[in-house]
Parts: sequence; structure tokens; C-alpha cells
Amino acid sequence: MQSMRWRIIATLIVLGLGLAYMMPSIPGVSGSPLGKFLPGDPVNLGLDLKGGIHLTLGVDMDTAMHNNLARIGDDLKTGARDDEIFVLRPKVISDSRLEIILLKGDQQTKFEETVAKYSPFDVESMEPMDGGKVKFILSVPPQYRDDIEKLTMDQAIKTIRNRIDQFGVAEPDIRKQQGNRIQVQLPGLQDPERAIRIIGQTAHLEFKMVDDTADIEKALKGILAPGRELSVLMNKQGDGSYTESPIVLKKDSVLTGEYISDAKVLLDNWNQPYVSISFNARGGAIFANLTGENVNKRMAIVLDGKVYSAPVIQEKIGGGRASITGTYTKEEARDLAVVLRAGSLPAPVVILEQRTVGPSLGQDSIDKGIMSAVIGMALVLLFMVIYYGFAGLVADIVLCLNIMMILAGLAAFGATLTLPGIAGIILTIGMAVDANVIIFERIREELRRGLSARAAIAEGYSRATLTILDANVTTIIAAVILYQFGTGPVRGFAVTLILGILTSMFTAIFASRILFDLYTKSRSESAKLSI
Repeated sequence: MQSMRWRIIATLIVLGLGLAYMMPSIPGVSGSPLGKFLPGDPVNLGLDLKGGIHLTLGVDMDTAMHNNLARIGDDLKTGARDDEIFVLRPKVISDSRLEIILLKGDQQTKFEETVAKYSPFDVESMEPMDGGKVKFILSVPPQYRDDIEKLTMDQAIKTIRNRIDQFGVAEPDIRKQQGNRIQVQLPGLQDPERAIRIIGQTAHLEFKMVDDTADIEKALKGILAPGRELSVLMNKQGDGSYTESPIVLKKDSVLTGEYISDAKVLLDNWNQPYVSISFNARGGAIFANLTGENVNKRMAIVLDGKVYSAPVIQEKIGGGRASITGTYTKEEARDLAVVLRAGSLPAPVVILEQRTVGPSLGQDSIDKGIMSAVIGMALVLLFMVIYYGFAGLVADIVLCLNIMMILAGLAAFGATLTLPGIAGIILTIGMAVDANVIIFERIREELRRGLSARAAIAEGYSRATLTILDANVTTIIAAVILYQFGTGPVRGFAVTLILGILTSMFTAIFASRILFDLYTKSRSESAKLSI
């Protein structure tokens, strides 16, 4: 008797919490006065139900590796200078190799020690040059490239998520895929074009030195000196308009946007918006040294391959501030500030696939999914009552409780309900009833052996419970594997399947037993059981 009381209390607590978490998903409840006292939010709907946008992005790993090697080369040069070793600026010659020239051959041993101290490079070869110079070819091990690729993907995903968070999209689904790809799903998005612009914009900010000695005419024909590249300079006119002109840059970046600490929109003398950026302490120090070493030279501010400013450095610039001007509207300038604050992508990305799901199509999917679930559940409920009588009615009650707890679990854990997720719920309906069928057949066997209703129920639950647990544990293992390695739709199916299995075990084994015990308690020992 004492055990039954505690089982009833525990069940009521679980069902009460489930009802509280499920109720915000009922239309009209979330915004009502009652909704203020409920602990959760409505169940999040996935892209296929709510509408929105699906993107597949490809990450340019070659550029990421080039930028990484160039940055390490700059750090190596700075470290060599601190050790009073004189070298020329390093040059990236492949996706894993760097060329650097030592000006004094007698510092060779000391320089090799500096390489080991300041970089992951190995000395691949050395070649004596005229004037006592030595050309070093440095390379990184294959494992280093693998680590950089993994780091680049993780950083790209984090950056995209930061941008989307500032954009205000609820429950985005951002995940890494094979082949250096990233999948982005944005349910309920009302302005897909702007989101594509923000997500797809690399915002890869670089500072590069201008090669004013280059012949522009030859550059336009594709004739460029080693380590040079042709770009486009945006020239601002007095009336606020812009023209484009060719400009030759040194290919290696001297500073990148990873050192940005803040970005905001300001207005210039023509009342045109531009983006003011501030560097962190390390970036400010690099910027100050850079400008100090290149007085009277031009430095280009390059954003996604276009030069928006190429001023002549008049003196060393402290304070760690710079600006980006361009043909921006105020909204475009704000969006650029957002992506710069969130961090520039570590490498350019390209949109490989784009799909938009309209809200009407999503609502149609919801209607059809609900209709299929209702019809399937109604048929199951009717069959159970016809075939098992009172026991079937018990199974129907716990089945309704099971569906309520699945929705409550989705809301409590912030999971997203997708169309495959609805399929998982429908499958759970059948699996939940299957557990009751196993129990009921066991009880029938015990009744045929001549046991009383109360004893048959106890024996039936005792014998069936282990079988149900074994079957459901193996299904949960399979569902967990689906969730771990599947993509969006498969994961949505796996989530509802796992929740459904857990809740069905609770309702079929625990809750239904309480209803049977209450029924037999009020009847005589010899009373028959409708099953």
C-alpha cells in the first residue's frame, strides 16, 4: 500500500511537469496570462514545418592554409628580429611550404633554433646565395594541415553562429559536413536574402602593401611579378559615387581581421556611412609596427578581395584604429559591422546549395503530419478497446500521456520538431502499444493458468518488463547512432524516437500498472478482468 502511494505521487509529479512544459505549445496559451507562469517555451518547429532557408557552404581550405602560413611567417620574422637575426619577409610558396631568406649566413644555427622556438616548421632545405645569404625552405608536417583544417571548420561554424545570433534567428541548425562543407538551416526566417548576404559574406579583412612599381598595363594582361596580385580599388568621387580602377598588391597579408575587437558605423563628411574598426592590444601593436616600418608607402585595406582604401602611410599610427569606406547603405554598413564584430570567416566560403521553404508549404506539412498522426492514433485506440476491453482502455490512456510527454520533452530540452520527427512520434505510437500488448498477453497467460486478476497482473508485469527493456534499449542504441551521425532530418527523427521510447517505457510499465492496481483494489479477489 505504501509502495503504491509513492508510485502515484511520483507519476503525478512527472505528468504535472510534462503538462506544464507541453501547454505553451497549445495555440493561445503561450501569450496568455497563464503562459507567464509556465516553465518552458513552445516546441520549436524545424525548417520543413516552419519555413525558412537551407544553405550548404563550401570553405576554401587552400586560402585558409595560405593565410595561416603567412601569419606564422610574420610571427617568425618578428621572433627573429627580437633575437637579432636579420631575415627578409617570408613568402608562401605552397600550401605547406614557406620561403625565407637569412641575410647573414653565420647566423644559420641561431636561426634554426628560432624556427623551432617560434613556429611549427621543419627546415626542408637550405641554399646558399650571393652575398652570404641563405635561402631556407620551411615546411609543416601533414598533421599540422589536418589540425588547421579542423580548426578552420570549427572557427567558421562558430563565426556563422555568432552572426546568426546577432541576426536574431531562433533555433538555427548549423553543422559540419564532409568535404569541408557547412550546413545551415534557419527556420522561420522572414528575410532570406539579407541572411544569405550576412552568412555568405566572408568579411575577410586584410591589410596588404601596394606595389606602386608594377606596370598596370602588363598586370591587366596577366603579367605579374612573383608574389603580386591584381585587385580592384574603389575610388570615391566628390559626389559620393564610386569608380573602380586596377591596383597591384603584394599577395601576402601584413595584418588580418582576426585582431578586430570592435566595429561600428559612422558617417563621413559626405554623410555616407562607413565602418570604423578597432584592434585588440596585439593587433594594435602589429598595426603600429607595420605603419612605422612602411612610412611613405601605400597600404591597402582589402575586404573580400576588393580594395576600399589605399592611403599613403605618413607616419607611425598608434591607437589601433582604421576605417573601411565603400558604397554602403546604412543597413549594409550595419550588416558589415555585425559580421566584423562576430569575427571574419577564417577563409572564403561559397554557397554551394540554397533552398527556401515557404511558410505555406511548412503549414501544409504540419497539417498533413498532424492528420496522419491523428488518424493513426485513432485507429490504434479503437483497436485496443475492441480487442482488449478494459485493458485496452488503460493502454489508450497511457498512450495519450505518452504523446503529451514527448511534446513536453521536446519543449523542455529545446529540441526542434521536424517532419521526420512527426514520423518518429507516429512510430512511437505503435511501439508504445506494442509494450502494452506484450504485458497484456503475459497477463492472459497467467489468467489461463488459473491465477486471480490481481496475481496475474503482478506476474504479467514482472515477466514482461525485462523483455520490454531489452527490446527498447537496443532501439535506443540505434537511435543514438542515427542522431550522432545523421543530418538534420535523420536527427529530427532520432530525437523524437529516443524521447518516445523513454516515455513509452515509463507509461507502459509504470503508469499503466498503477491504473490496473487501482482497478483491482476496488474489486473482490475473484473478480474477472476484461482483457
